[in-house]
Amino acid sequence: MTPLDAESLKHHLAGLPGWTHHPERGAISRSFRFANFAEAFGFMAQMAAVSERLDHHPEWFNVYNRVDVTLTTHDADGLSERDITWAKAADGAFAAFQRNGG
Repeated sequence: MTPLDAESLKHHLAGLPGWTHHPERGAISRSFRFANFAEAFGFMAQMAAVSERLDHHPEWFNVYNRVDVTLTTHDADGLSERDITWAKAADGAFAAFQRNGG
């Protein structure tokens, strides 16, 4: 697994406006806020299925209506295409929760 090169990373990050880049860690993070715990847990369950399909698992933390996610590819020692794919899927799932209320 190879990390994204600087140009690819810059391009991908431009398409992920809700995410914060942590270059010292080779990671990106985002906090998602939901209406309640059930929605937050539903999002995590949905993204757990995505994680299994991608064979890529986030570092995440949940308290009530908040899910904090950090993505990095340990095998690449930084960010990879898998992180970007997971982040885009999470953004899409979150948007659906906002539109549909779960």
